Amino acid sequence: MRIKRGRVRAKKRKRLLMHSKGFMWRRKNVYRLAREAVHHAWASMFVGRKQKKRNFRQLWNIQINAASRQNGLSYSKLIHGLKKNNVEVDRKVLAKLAQDEPEVFKNLVETAKK
Repeated sequence: MRIKRGRVRAKKRKRLLMHSKGFMWRRKNVYRLAREAVHHAWASMFVGRKQKKRNFRQLWNIQINAASRQNGLSYSKLIHGLKKNNVEVDRKVLAKLAQDEPEVFKNLVETAKK
């Protein structure tokens, strides 16, 4: 018996067109253009997830550096001092402490100076 793909193809197209919702012009409702646009968007999403990690780490480093310089220590010396004293606090937490709890961050800077 011959297999016809009517429902399967329609479902596949509908699913892809749902992903192209919000695109401009014919990219939202013409299958060929929508397919290309969606695949390009997915590729950009993949890259964006990697960039997000990079950007946040960069932001945390800037925040830590600014706060540590206010307490009289450079970023690199702070990180080196914390590693030397076996203080295992990641950069995300350090940035949060620098922003929300300056007294605790100051204590960490004093620990790093030793």
